[in-house]
Parts: sequence; structure tokens; C-alpha cells
Amino acid sequence: MNEFLGMQPNASVHGAGVDSLISWVHWLMLALFVGWGLFYIVCLVKFRAKANPKADYEGVKNHYSTYLELIVAAIEAVLLIGFSIPIWASAVDEFPKESEATVVQVVAEQFAWNYHYAGADGKFGKTDPKLVNPMSNPVGIDPNDPNGLDDFVTLNEMVVPEDKPVITKITSKDVIHAFGSPALRLKQDAIPGMVVPVWFKATKKGEFEVACSQLCGSGHYSMRSVIKVTDQEAYATWTQAQIDKKNSGGGGDDW
Repeated sequence: MNEFLGMQPNASVHGAGVDSLISWVHWLMLALFVGWGLFYIVCLVKFRAKANPKADYEGVKNHYSTYLELIVAAIEAVLLIGFSIPIWASAVDEFPKESEATVVQVVAEQFAWNYHYAGADGKFGKTDPKLVNPMSNPVGIDPNDPNGLDDFVTLNEMVVPEDKPVITKITSKDVIHAFGSPALRLKQDAIPGMVVPVWFKATKKGEFEVACSQLCGSGHYSMRSVIKVTDQEAYATWTQAQIDKKNSGGGGDDW
């Protein structure tokens, strides 16, 4: 069904529920399109001028249209209560513990994505907008905070392990952006002054595109990124390489 609808193959645990909801909505829309289309044709034929030379001021006396409207409303209620709310509740109520997940702070800006990792100690250093430097400190990590000494930041590339929960804490430096990855069935607005946590668990290794889904300025079209999903061993090797690179004076991938 995904390929028929032009959707990318699902690459996350929660994606199956999202796809199921999308499929049901499309079937409902198809039924409504066919049903109302036929109703329109029947009206054109039944109430044409030739068949009704005199106006009928009493109109339709049955309540079939009312019943149809009630049926459509009931189906929409089932989609909302039976599918949408449970999917959203599972994403919120079953939020993984940070100690059992990979945590990445996602900081959007015109027109790029910064990914802030905590380093070997698993503790994020304090950040301050006043300390932001586009070249040397893109997210404003406080150099006086010992927790941030091994933190590193990558630009437009997030690397995460397969089959492990990933918590992304999403925010923005400037305007509203939207962090969206179709293959991972993931989308969340990045709002200045707010940090919004979202989690996912990737089920496939590979590279999955991230694009800004909110018009954010003249360079919106170019605000693209990638999420690289690797096995646990490769992720550990990559993380250590970023820490070593920073300790040697090279920063992370990009600072």
C-alpha cells in the first residue's frame, strides 16, 4: 500500500501504525469520493428540468442523507478514537528512559541542522545563545562546563544506532522550522525558545533524508540533512572518532 501511495518504505517501529492510519484515511476518502460522485450524478438525472417541469416545493421527504452523514461521522470518529489517539498516546506515554536511549539535541537554523551529542560521559554541557559562534561553537556550548568538554556537534548529519530508541530534543536558533524524515515517519516543529522531545527507533540500516517541512526563508529548499542508521558497533566507533577528533583540536565533523 505504501508504494501505491508513493510513500517511502517504513524504517521505524512506530511507522506501521502511522501507515495503517494513512491507509484507512485514503480508503475513507475514496469511498466518499465515489459515493458523493454517484450522488451528484443521480441528482443531475433525477432532478433535471425535463423530468421536473414544475418545481416541487415540498422537496425530499426521506432522511437517507441524514443517515449517510451520521455514518460518515461515525467512521471518522472510529479513525480518531480507534487509531489516531492510540498511536499518539503510545508515542507519548511509552517514552523511553534517557539512560536506555541515544539522546541527540537537534538545533535548527537558517538553513542547516546541528546535531549535539553528549560525548562519552553521556552528559550534555550547558548552552548559551550568547556563546554561539557559527564556525567554532554552533550551538553555544559553555566551555567552562566540565560536562561539555567531550560534547561534539555535527552539521547536517545525524548518526544513530539501529534497534535502539533515539530521543531527539528539537529546538531552533531563529525561526520556526520542522524536522521531518518521511522514511522514519517522523515530523516535529522546531520552535525558538522551546525544546520538544521526540523519539523513534530505526529498524533498518541506511541513510534517510531529513528536510525542513516548514517554510523558513529564502534558503528553505536547501535545508536538507541525513540520518545515518548503523549497527551498534559502528555507532560506538563513530562516536569515539568524533570525541578523539575534538580532543585533537579538530572538533566534531564540522567544528
